[in-house]
Amino acid sequence: MVRAYTQEHVYHHPWDRVTSAAFRKFTDPSASTSLSHVLDVHTLSRSLNPSTGRLRTVRSITVHSPSLPFLLRRALGGRDSLTINCVETTVVDPVGRSMEVSVSNVGLRGLIEVEERSFYGPHPDDPGRRTAFRQETRIRCKPLSAIAAIAGKVESRCAERFLQNSQKGREVVERICGYLEAESTRSKSAIS
Repeated sequence: MVRAYTQEHVYHHPWDRVTSAAFRKFTDPSASTSLSHVLDVHTLSRSLNPSTGRLRTVRSITVHSPSLPFLLRRALGGRDSLTINCVETTVVDPVGRSMEVSVSNVGLRGLIEVEERSFYGPHPDDPGRRTAFRQETRIRCKPLSAIAAIAGKVESRCAERFLQNSQKGREVVERICGYLEAESTRSKSAIS
């Protein structure tokens, strides 16, 4: 059984500011409280396509899941929490003004698969000042799929956690956008 979830959000900041903030969300010192489930982030590769201008970045992200659903704890031998490794691939197209972020777990794939895709683009009604964000999350609990009711409960609990963490991530991006806007205003004042 696969569960799919979609979330949408509008940032009241231009696309370039939001995408800059999204790249900084894991390194922002004040994000450590909001994103306390993120233990480690490493850039594995970064490449720029000279003909298209697209920037492709691959990062490893280690996350901690502090409280597991009862059935998942049982399947894992009674452990109360997990550390899960994920891979994030980001493609930024400055010409087309789009950014796509794909994240999937590489650890525990025999137990649960989580795939998340996020899209950032100028808002169609106000492309110069607002950014549209859409996030699609798919969760599949593999060994429990034969027992659909149990799998559904585990998937729902995992989805609830991912949705909460996603909201926290958007809040961090909003806060960083505010910092970037303030920096931009100060720079323009200094030039005048």
